[in-house]
Amino acid sequence: MHSALPVDALVLAGALLILAGVVAASLADRFHAPALLVFLGVGMVVGDDGLGWVRFDDARLAQTVSVIALVVILFDGGLATPPRELRSVAGPAAALALAGTAVTTGVVALGAHALFGIGWTTALLLGAIVGPTDAAAVFGALGRVPLPSRLSSLLEAESGLNDPMAVLLTVAVLESWRSGVTVGGLAVFAAQQLVGGALVGALVGTAGAWLLKRLRSSNASLFPVAALGVGALAYGVATQLAASGFLAVYLAGVVVGHRVARHRRSIRTFHEAAATMAQIGLFLVLGLLVFPGQLPRVAGKAVGITLVLVLVARPAAVLSCLTWFRFRRAELALVSWTGLRGAVPIVLATFPLTAAYPDGPLVFDVVFFVVLLSTLVQGATVAPLARRLGLRADADPG
Repeated sequence: MHSALPVDALVLAGALLILAGVVAASLADRFHAPALLVFLGVGMVVGDDGLGWVRFDDARLAQTVSVIALVVILFDGGLATPPRELRSVAGPAAALALAGTAVTTGVVALGAHALFGIGWTTALLLGAIVGPTDAAAVFGALGRVPLPSRLSSLLEAESGLNDPMAVLLTVAVLESWRSGVTVGGLAVFAAQQLVGGALVGALVGTAGAWLLKRLRSSNASLFPVAALGVGALAYGVATQLAASGFLAVYLAGVVVGHRVARHRRSIRTFHEAAATMAQIGLFLVLGLLVFPGQLPRVAGKAVGITLVLVLVARPAAVLSCLTWFRFRRAELALVSWTGLRGAVPIVLATFPLTAAYPDGPLVFDVVFFVVLLSTLVQGATVAPLARRLGLRADADPG
């Protein structure tokens, strides 16, 4: 007799992948290697083009899983962001997240078109998709060299605020290809995304904090779950109103983290673990979606676009946005170099795939390669650069 269920093999495979990822990440941490690369690597090794243990090529399912994971990750990032620190860098973070992402998009698109003859629509897609930075990648790379609070708050706030801008630009380019958009229509869409996302995040976060403060239960585990429900609600309401769900969930986390004192430690502990789990699942799924055998054909384009991104686009964005906020040259140099890319660009690269854009596979493979190169090169050098520039937390005058 045998009582096996169809889901049994999936549970076993998932458990083995998670444990393999955790063990590999712990080893990587010992040698100060980026965990992102480890999880992606595990997915690539066991996927269709590797050992073939897991068959997976569903871009739409990968996108769904990725968005859910990002909701958890962004909400945890909001919970960990004190409003006081967010307010102190609100101006430069907003400038870098909005105008800086637009500058990055334009410069990368120009470079892709000029260097490789890539069509303007595909070039703009590449620029928009590689625009957002990743705080987890930045702070993981810094390791034991913590930054002064002003810089760390700036980088974290930028990564929370630039995701909606990157989504907006990516969707706008795809809609322009699919049906055409007017300048007025794009302006309305941008206002809905950014203003609507901010309002929904603040309102849902405030209402959720009010609810959490009035819940009465002897079961303390209900509070972290309720907090996660608030974050998911912020995302869901925002998307139903054509606003940015990513911005809404991040700001809802900021409000809840600040206003809810009861069970704050259990809420933070739960969401840190949930975010770690989400990152593992996210990178494993994205690694499974990649066919390593296809990467060499885009290696030249990916290297060239990475050089444009790291050496031209990011410094141009930082200098054009932060010069007015009295940052020192050393700080500008470090912020320019710590524009590491992570999960969000790879997730955005699934948008052209699910939209059946003709160059969708090319965009995905190039973006994946760019993220790998950015994480490897910048991730390995950002901590030594911070030391050399004297930008350590113990040097913070505050």
